[in-house]
Amino acid sequence: MEGKEEDVKLGANKYSERQPIGTSAQTDKDYKEPPPAPLFEPGELSSWSFYRAGIAEFIATFLFLYITVLTVMGVVKSPTKCGTVGIQGIAWAFGGMIFALVYCTAGISGGHINPAVTFGLFLARKLSLTRAVFYMVMQCLGAICGAGVVKGFMGKNQFTTLGGGANVVAHGYTKGDGLGAEIVGTFVLVYTVFSATDAKRSARDSHVPILAPLPIGFAVFLVHLATIPITGTGINPARSLGAAIIYNKDHAWDDHWVFWVGPFIGAALAALYHQVVIRAIPFKSGS
Repeated sequence: MEGKEEDVKLGANKYSERQPIGTSAQTDKDYKEPPPAPLFEPGELSSWSFYRAGIAEFIATFLFLYITVLTVMGVVKSPTKCGTVGIQGIAWAFGGMIFALVYCTAGISGGHINPAVTFGLFLARKLSLTRAVFYMVMQCLGAICGAGVVKGFMGKNQFTTLGGGANVVAHGYTKGDGLGAEIVGTFVLVYTVFSATDAKRSARDSHVPILAPLPIGFAVFLVHLATIPITGTGINPARSLGAAIIYNKDHAWDDHWVFWVGPFIGAALAALYHQVVIRAIPFKSGS
Protein backbone atom coordinates (compact mmCIF):
# COMPACT_ATOMS: atom_id res chain seq x y z
CA MET A 1 0.00 0.00 0.00
CA GLU A 2 2.88 2.37 0.82
CA GLY A 3 4.31 1.82 -2.67
CA LYS A 4 0.99 2.65 -4.25
CA GLU A 5 0.68 5.83 -2.16
CA GLU A 6 4.14 6.92 -3.34
CA ASP A 7 3.09 6.32 -6.94
CA VAL A 8 -0.01 8.44 -6.43
CA LYS A 9 2.01 11.26 -4.87
CA LEU A 10 4.56 11.09 -7.66
CA GLY A 11 1.81 11.24 -10.27
CA ALA A 12 0.08 14.13 -8.54
CA ASN A 13 3.31 16.15 -8.32
CA LYS A 14 4.61 15.30 -11.75
CA TYR A 15 2.95 18.38 -13.27
CA SER A 16 2.50 21.85 -11.88
CA GLU A 17 -0.82 22.52 -10.19
CA ARG A 18 -2.02 24.91 -12.91
CA GLN A 19 -1.74 23.49 -16.37
CA PRO A 20 -2.42 25.83 -19.31
CA ILE A 21 -5.08 24.49 -21.62
CA GLY A 22 -6.35 25.32 -25.08
CA THR A 23 -4.67 28.18 -26.93
CA SER A 24 -2.86 29.36 -23.79
CA ALA A 25 -0.86 26.14 -23.82
CA GLN A 26 0.68 27.03 -27.15
CA THR A 27 3.87 28.93 -26.43
CA ASP A 28 5.30 27.91 -29.78
CA LYS A 29 3.71 26.82 -33.01
CA ASP A 30 2.86 23.13 -32.78
CA TYR A 31 1.43 23.00 -36.27
CA LYS A 32 2.64 23.56 -39.79
CA GLU A 33 1.11 26.53 -41.57
CA PRO A 34 0.90 25.87 -45.32
CA PRO A 35 2.52 28.64 -47.39
CA PRO A 36 0.17 31.00 -49.26
CA ALA A 37 -0.61 29.83 -52.76
CA PRO A 38 0.74 32.00 -55.59
CA LEU A 39 -1.74 33.96 -57.66
CA PHE A 40 -0.66 32.18 -60.84
CA GLU A 41 0.98 28.77 -60.97
CA PRO A 42 1.81 27.94 -64.62
CA GLY A 43 3.51 24.71 -63.57
CA GLU A 44 0.15 23.28 -62.51
CA LEU A 45 -0.96 23.08 -66.12
CA SER A 46 1.62 20.39 -66.84
CA SER A 47 0.80 18.31 -63.77
CA TRP A 48 -1.52 15.30 -63.92
CA SER A 49 -2.61 15.90 -60.33
CA PHE A 50 -4.06 19.26 -61.44
CA TYR A 51 -6.33 17.63 -64.04
CA ARG A 52 -7.11 14.70 -61.77
CA ALA A 53 -8.37 17.18 -59.17
CA GLY A 54 -10.55 18.87 -61.78
CA ILE A 55 -12.02 15.53 -62.83
CA ALA A 56 -12.76 14.75 -59.18
CA GLU A 57 -14.62 18.06 -58.84
CA PHE A 58 -16.59 17.32 -62.02
CA ILE A 59 -17.65 13.85 -60.89
CA ALA A 60 -18.47 14.98 -57.35
CA THR A 61 -20.65 17.87 -58.54
CA PHE A 62 -22.30 15.61 -61.11
CA LEU A 63 -23.26 13.10 -58.40
CA PHE A 64 -24.30 15.90 -56.06
CA LEU A 65 -26.78 17.35 -58.58
CA TYR A 66 -28.03 13.94 -59.63
CA ILE A 67 -28.97 12.81 -56.11
CA THR A 68 -30.21 16.15 -54.78
CA VAL A 69 -32.28 17.27 -57.78
CA LEU A 70 -33.82 13.80 -58.03
CA THR A 71 -34.78 14.05 -54.36
CA VAL A 72 -36.35 17.47 -54.93
CA MET A 73 -38.27 16.10 -57.91
CA GLY A 74 -39.63 13.25 -55.82
CA VAL A 75 -40.92 15.61 -53.14
CA VAL A 76 -42.50 18.04 -55.61
CA LYS A 77 -44.08 15.22 -57.62
CA SER A 78 -46.00 13.74 -54.70
CA PRO A 79 -49.53 15.12 -54.19
CA THR A 80 -49.06 14.94 -50.43
CA LYS A 81 -45.85 15.88 -48.68
CA CYS A 82 -46.63 13.37 -45.95
CA GLY A 83 -45.88 10.61 -48.44
CA THR A 84 -42.37 11.95 -49.17
CA VAL A 85 -39.21 12.77 -47.29
CA GLY A 86 -40.33 16.43 -47.21
CA ILE A 87 -38.11 19.46 -46.62
CA GLN A 88 -36.15 17.58 -43.96
CA GLY A 89 -35.39 14.82 -46.44
CA ILE A 90 -34.25 17.32 -49.08
CA ALA A 91 -31.99 18.97 -46.53
CA TRP A 92 -30.55 15.57 -45.56
CA ALA A 93 -29.96 14.73 -49.22
CA PHE A 94 -27.93 17.90 -49.75
CA GLY A 95 -26.04 17.69 -46.46
CA GLY A 96 -25.48 13.94 -46.68
CA MET A 97 -24.14 14.11 -50.22
CA ILE A 98 -21.73 16.89 -49.28
CA PHE A 99 -20.52 14.81 -46.33
CA ALA A 100 -19.97 11.75 -48.52
CA LEU A 101 -18.45 13.58 -51.49
CA VAL A 102 -16.11 15.78 -49.45
CA TYR A 103 -14.93 12.65 -47.68
CA CYS A 104 -14.29 10.94 -51.03
CA THR A 105 -12.58 13.82 -52.82
CA ALA A 106 -10.81 15.77 -50.08
CA GLY A 107 -7.55 13.94 -50.65
CA ILE A 108 -7.66 14.59 -54.40
CA SER A 109 -8.99 18.09 -54.93
CA GLY A 110 -9.85 19.33 -51.46
CA GLY A 111 -13.51 18.44 -51.97
CA HIS A 112 -14.86 21.90 -52.83
CA ILE A 113 -17.88 20.90 -54.99
CA ASN A 114 -18.96 24.54 -54.88
CA PRO A 115 -17.62 27.64 -56.65
CA ALA A 116 -18.35 29.73 -53.55
CA VAL A 117 -16.13 27.49 -51.42
CA THR A 118 -13.43 27.64 -54.07
CA PHE A 119 -13.74 31.44 -54.20
CA GLY A 120 -13.45 31.78 -50.42
CA LEU A 121 -10.39 29.53 -50.29
CA PHE A 122 -8.84 31.47 -53.17
CA LEU A 123 -9.28 34.76 -51.31
CA ALA A 124 -7.56 33.17 -48.31
CA ARG A 125 -4.73 32.10 -50.64
CA LYS A 126 -5.33 28.42 -50.18
CA LEU A 127 -5.14 27.80 -53.92
CA SER A 128 -4.02 29.64 -57.04
CA LEU A 129 -6.24 31.56 -59.44
CA THR A 130 -5.42 28.99 -62.12
CA ARG A 131 -6.74 26.14 -60.01
CA ALA A 132 -9.71 28.15 -58.72
CA VAL A 133 -10.96 28.97 -62.23
CA PHE A 134 -10.42 25.38 -63.38
CA TYR A 135 -12.34 24.02 -60.39
CA MET A 136 -15.26 26.39 -60.99
CA VAL A 137 -15.51 25.42 -64.66
CA MET A 138 -15.45 21.70 -63.83
CA GLN A 139 -17.99 22.14 -61.03
CA CYS A 140 -20.40 23.95 -63.35
CA LEU A 141 -20.00 21.35 -66.10
CA GLY A 142 -20.59 18.54 -63.60
CA ALA A 143 -23.70 20.27 -62.29
CA ILE A 144 -25.13 20.72 -65.78
CA CYS A 145 -24.54 17.06 -66.58
CA GLY A 146 -26.04 15.90 -63.28
CA ALA A 147 -29.23 17.91 -63.78
CA GLY A 148 -29.33 16.74 -67.41
CA VAL A 149 -29.32 13.09 -66.38
CA VAL A 150 -32.23 13.73 -64.01
CA LYS A 151 -34.17 15.33 -66.87
CA GLY A 152 -33.38 12.33 -69.05
CA PHE A 153 -34.77 9.97 -66.43
CA MET A 154 -37.93 11.97 -65.77
CA GLY A 155 -38.70 13.18 -69.27
CA LYS A 156 -38.81 16.76 -70.48
CA ASN A 157 -42.49 17.42 -69.72
CA GLN A 158 -42.47 16.07 -66.17
CA PHE A 159 -39.11 17.69 -65.39
CA THR A 160 -40.38 21.08 -66.56
CA THR A 161 -43.72 20.74 -64.80
CA LEU A 162 -42.01 19.96 -61.49
CA GLY A 163 -39.71 22.97 -61.72
CA GLY A 164 -36.48 21.18 -62.56
CA GLY A 165 -35.06 21.74 -59.09
CA ALA A 166 -34.19 25.30 -60.14
CA ASN A 167 -33.57 27.93 -57.49
CA VAL A 168 -36.00 30.86 -57.47
CA VAL A 169 -36.98 33.41 -54.86
CA ALA A 170 -40.27 32.17 -53.41
CA HIS A 171 -43.50 34.17 -53.62
CA GLY A 172 -43.85 36.53 -50.68
CA TYR A 173 -40.13 37.28 -50.56
CA THR A 174 -38.22 40.01 -52.37
CA LYS A 175 -34.99 39.54 -54.28
CA GLY A 176 -33.31 41.37 -51.41
CA ASP A 177 -34.64 38.74 -49.01
CA GLY A 178 -33.28 36.00 -51.24
CA LEU A 179 -29.92 37.72 -51.56
CA GLY A 180 -29.63 38.08 -47.79
CA ALA A 181 -30.53 34.43 -47.25
CA GLU A 182 -27.89 33.33 -49.75
CA ILE A 183 -25.21 35.56 -48.19
CA VAL A 184 -25.81 34.33 -44.65
CA GLY A 185 -26.25 30.71 -45.69
CA THR A 186 -23.02 30.68 -47.68
CA PHE A 187 -21.21 32.44 -44.84
CA VAL A 188 -22.22 29.61 -42.51
CA LEU A 189 -20.98 27.00 -44.97
CA VAL A 190 -17.65 28.59 -45.90
CA TYR A 191 -16.88 29.58 -42.31
CA THR A 192 -17.45 25.94 -41.33
CA VAL A 193 -15.12 24.82 -44.13
CA PHE A 194 -12.37 27.13 -42.86
CA SER A 195 -12.82 26.02 -39.26
CA ALA A 196 -13.01 22.29 -40.03
CA THR A 197 -9.84 22.36 -42.15
CA ASP A 198 -7.78 24.83 -40.10
CA ALA A 199 -4.29 23.47 -39.37
CA LYS A 200 -4.08 25.43 -36.11
CA ARG A 201 -7.38 24.05 -34.89
CA SER A 202 -6.39 20.51 -35.84
CA ALA A 203 -3.20 20.81 -33.81
CA ARG A 204 -4.90 22.37 -30.79
CA ASP A 205 -7.77 19.89 -30.75
CA SER A 206 -5.79 16.83 -31.82
CA HIS A 207 -7.22 14.96 -28.82
CA VAL A 208 -10.74 15.48 -30.19
CA PRO A 209 -11.54 13.05 -33.02
CA ILE A 210 -13.19 15.06 -35.80
CA LEU A 211 -13.99 14.17 -39.35
CA ALA A 212 -13.89 17.43 -41.34
CA PRO A 213 -16.61 16.46 -43.86
CA LEU A 214 -19.09 15.88 -41.03
CA PRO A 215 -19.46 19.49 -39.79
CA ILE A 216 -19.37 20.72 -43.40
CA GLY A 217 -22.22 18.41 -44.41
CA PHE A 218 -24.13 19.27 -41.26
CA ALA A 219 -23.79 22.99 -42.01
CA VAL A 220 -25.28 22.39 -45.47
CA PHE A 221 -28.13 20.44 -43.88
CA LEU A 222 -28.96 23.20 -41.39
CA VAL A 223 -28.78 25.99 -43.95
CA HIS A 224 -31.19 24.06 -46.19
CA LEU A 225 -33.66 23.64 -43.35
CA ALA A 226 -33.64 27.41 -42.83
CA THR A 227 -33.67 28.72 -46.39
CA ILE A 228 -35.50 26.18 -48.58
CA PRO A 229 -38.77 28.14 -48.02
CA ILE A 230 -37.05 31.35 -49.20
CA THR A 231 -34.88 30.45 -52.19
CA GLY A 232 -34.89 26.67 -52.36
CA THR A 233 -31.37 27.13 -50.97
CA GLY A 234 -28.61 27.79 -53.45
CA ILE A 235 -25.38 28.56 -51.53
CA ASN A 236 -23.71 26.83 -54.48
CA PRO A 237 -23.62 28.70 -57.82
CA ALA A 238 -22.82 25.50 -59.75
CA ARG A 239 -25.90 23.76 -58.33
CA SER A 240 -28.07 26.77 -59.26
CA LEU A 241 -26.54 27.11 -62.73
CA GLY A 242 -26.85 23.43 -63.61
CA ALA A 243 -30.53 23.28 -62.69
CA ALA A 244 -31.29 26.62 -64.38
CA ILE A 245 -29.66 25.64 -67.69
CA ILE A 246 -31.47 22.31 -67.89
CA TYR A 247 -34.78 23.77 -66.72
CA ASN A 248 -34.32 26.91 -68.87
CA LYS A 249 -37.39 28.97 -68.00
CA ASP A 250 -37.54 32.74 -67.75
CA HIS A 251 -38.55 32.96 -64.11
CA ALA A 252 -35.51 30.90 -63.08
CA TRP A 253 -33.17 33.20 -65.00
CA ASP A 254 -34.87 36.32 -63.58
CA ASP A 255 -33.60 35.45 -60.10
CA HIS A 256 -30.42 33.68 -61.13
CA TRP A 257 -28.04 36.53 -60.31
CA VAL A 258 -29.06 36.18 -56.65
CA PHE A 259 -27.49 32.70 -56.57
CA TRP A 260 -24.12 33.96 -57.77
CA VAL A 261 -23.83 37.33 -56.07
CA GLY A 262 -25.12 36.10 -52.70
CA PRO A 263 -22.84 33.06 -52.35
CA PHE A 264 -19.77 34.97 -53.52
CA ILE A 265 -20.39 37.78 -51.04
CA GLY A 266 -21.00 35.25 -48.26
CA ALA A 267 -17.82 33.37 -49.13
CA ALA A 268 -15.77 36.58 -49.20
CA LEU A 269 -17.12 37.64 -45.79
CA ALA A 270 -16.36 34.21 -44.32
CA ALA A 271 -12.80 34.31 -45.68
CA LEU A 272 -12.30 37.83 -44.30
CA TYR A 273 -13.73 36.93 -40.90
CA HIS A 274 -11.68 33.76 -40.56
CA GLN A 275 -8.40 35.27 -41.71
CA VAL A 276 -8.58 38.64 -39.92
CA VAL A 277 -10.64 37.91 -36.81
CA ILE A 278 -10.19 34.22 -36.03
CA ARG A 279 -6.65 33.74 -37.31
CA ALA A 280 -5.53 37.35 -36.90
CA ILE A 281 -3.70 37.24 -40.25
CA PRO A 282 -3.52 40.34 -42.48
CA PHE A 283 -5.94 39.72 -45.33
CA LYS A 284 -4.43 39.67 -48.80
CA SER A 285 -6.05 38.35 -51.93
CA GLY A 286 -3.16 39.20 -54.20
CA SER A 287 0.20 37.50 -54.65
